[in-house]
Amino acid sequence: MAKVEWKPGTFLYPIPAVMVSCGDMEQSNIMTVAWTGILNTNPAMCYISVRPERHSYSLIKETGEFVINLTNEKLAFATDWCGVRSGKDYDKFKEMKLTKEKANHVACPLIKESPVSVECKVKEIRELGSHHLFIAEVLSIDADEKYIDEKGAFDISKCDLIAYANGGYYSLDKKIGKFGYSVQKKKIK
Repeated sequence: MAKVEWKPGTFLYPIPAVMVSCGDMEQSNIMTVAWTGILNTNPAMCYISVRPERHSYSLIKETGEFVINLTNEKLAFATDWCGVRSGKDYDKFKEMKLTKEKANHVACPLIKESPVSVECKVKEIRELGSHHLFIAEVLSIDADEKYIDEKGAFDISKCDLIAYANGGYYSLDKKIGKFGYSVQKKKIK
């Protein structure tokens, strides 16, 4: 079969479906973001892309910080709801019965129900067009202890993380390999 050419667009899928919390413990908001990712290892850096008209945009721009909260199957409904409702009209923590948890390095709350929360400090804002790119340094990664294995490592297979692709949410339910498995030498028994 031949490939069909489409016009340029956002078709690099799947991508993480995350809830970004911002503001502070008193005046906070949650927005769903799909345009997010890793930028650098040392220092650890990531990004989110946000439309300037979004309610959270000004909160993040004013405070210079946000938290990326990974989502799982239990949070799928809240993830979608927080993406289609505005924080101008709703207290999303209250409406979705999510718990604010104090962060270690930023004023904005973590979402307690999230398996992993990434505390971020904005280093640069780039105006790209429809979205502005918030480039941030990762200050801390806060993982729920129930996902830490007996060796002290984070066990992502227990999280039931979800991804977003072409308008839908999908579960990530099966590991199919590990980094370097394609060149790993077979053990002789």
